[in-house]
Amino acid sequence: MKELEKALAYLDKAEAGVIELEGLLTGIPALAPESGGDGEWKKAEALEAWLRKRGLSDIERHDAPDPRVSAGKRPNLVVTVKGRSPGKRLWIMAHTDVVPVGDLSEWKTEPFKATVKDGRIYGRGVEDNQQGLVSGVFAALSLLDNGIVPEHDVKLLIVADEEFGSAFGIQWLLANRSLFREDDLIVIPDGGKADGSEIETAEKNICWLKVHTKGKQCHASRPEDGANAFLANCELALRLHRMETEVFTDRDPIFDPPRSTVTPTKKEANVPNINTVPGDDTFYLDMRVLPQYSVDFVVAESRKRMDEVEKLYGVTMRHEVVQRNESPATPVDAPVVSLLKDAIKATYGVEGRAVGIGGGTVGAYLRSAGYHCVVWSKQDESMHAPNEYAVIANIVGDAKVFARLMLAGS
Repeated sequence: MKELEKALAYLDKAEAGVIELEGLLTGIPALAPESGGDGEWKKAEALEAWLRKRGLSDIERHDAPDPRVSAGKRPNLVVTVKGRSPGKRLWIMAHTDVVPVGDLSEWKTEPFKATVKDGRIYGRGVEDNQQGLVSGVFAALSLLDNGIVPEHDVKLLIVADEEFGSAFGIQWLLANRSLFREDDLIVIPDGGKADGSEIETAEKNICWLKVHTKGKQCHASRPEDGANAFLANCELALRLHRMETEVFTDRDPIFDPPRSTVTPTKKEANVPNINTVPGDDTFYLDMRVLPQYSVDFVVAESRKRMDEVEKLYGVTMRHEVVQRNESPATPVDAPVVSLLKDAIKATYGVEGRAVGIGGGTVGAYLRSAGYHCVVWSKQDESMHAPNEYAVIANIVGDAKVFARLMLAGS
């Protein structure tokens, strides 16, 4: 039997192991301090012990200091399956942290206990991002347990802090370690569609903007005595929203929607009573713009409209960039894209296609650092929702895709 056939046959029998590992990981909440949690340490420790027991013992730890958690650090693991020769390595990158449960009354199962039903595993984190983590692990095991040595090194990168900006995960690694090479193939199984066809190669630039307006408080029966900060912000919100059609006029069909979006979102409370004109008011915008528009350009265009509204309403406006992220795209003909398309077609029988997204992923940090990467998996996108689930067939199928990538060229 050929090496690939052995690996695929192994994965056809992997369901029990998949359920076991998903159950272990789900049972250890890995919430960030921002969510009232203690980080990912216990989960990473349990995972490392499980991997070593199964023979995946080439494990490096790159822990990022974080005094907010009891361990004092956040865990980042690199698991290596050695290849026969030097050259480009394949990275499968996943994360251990999860988001909070949310409204517990919406759950039909216990969130931090994996429940298997009708071909699915339910629980917080089972899809985001344990599906990708478990698929990568079992692809590696399909080689290890069959004595298969890939042509080049295979590396599983399992990081912390993805859900809150990656300051202690991939951003810390890029700033403090030299892990990657320019010709490496990097796959991030942390997003995708139910048919497995979408390969994310580009992201919109992200700018989250906070605007605080200072006016003059007065009685609502005499509005001319004051300067209504709330009214000024309403005017500004509309003007900023109109930038979608007045400024950011480019369209790119690789994205859905194919345009830039400027969306007023969060609104802070101002005055506690109805009959007072607010002298202070604060709101936020979530702006996702096509990559050709830099965040600096977005902020400069926003500031122009603030200046206009200040004069019109007699207020002062202060802005703050709460979050920014921008990155180049991975070329659609990059080797990682082409090889992944072939593996998807061979596994799932569908044609992979390059797409762009409005959401932010760790891929943006890697692309900004000069590394071509893709975000892909076959999933139902139940992440962050009550009753999150992963389809067991998808976990196994994605592992087959990764095994094919691991053995490409062997």
